[in-house]
Amino acid sequence: MSTNNPTPKPTLDERIQAVVETLELVAAMQRDHEKQMAESAAQWNQRFEKVMNGLERLTHIAEAHEHRIQNLEGGEQH
Repeated sequence: MSTNNPTPKPTLDERIQAVVETLELVAAMQRDHEKQMAESAAQWNQRFEKVMNGLERLTHIAEAHEHRIQNLEGGEQH
């Protein structure tokens, strides 16, 4: 190895420290991502619940109209 190398090679301790810092950064990014995904899932669950409630109400309305039409077609009055 040349002794006049302008960029000295990092020591083993420096390399280990760099790996540790990188892993800490990746772990923090993963935690942030998991938090965002949990928040997103909660929002989707709320939206899905609203849609399902709306569909349930529409189903009841459709059933009521169907009964009304059947009564009108059958000559029954309600």
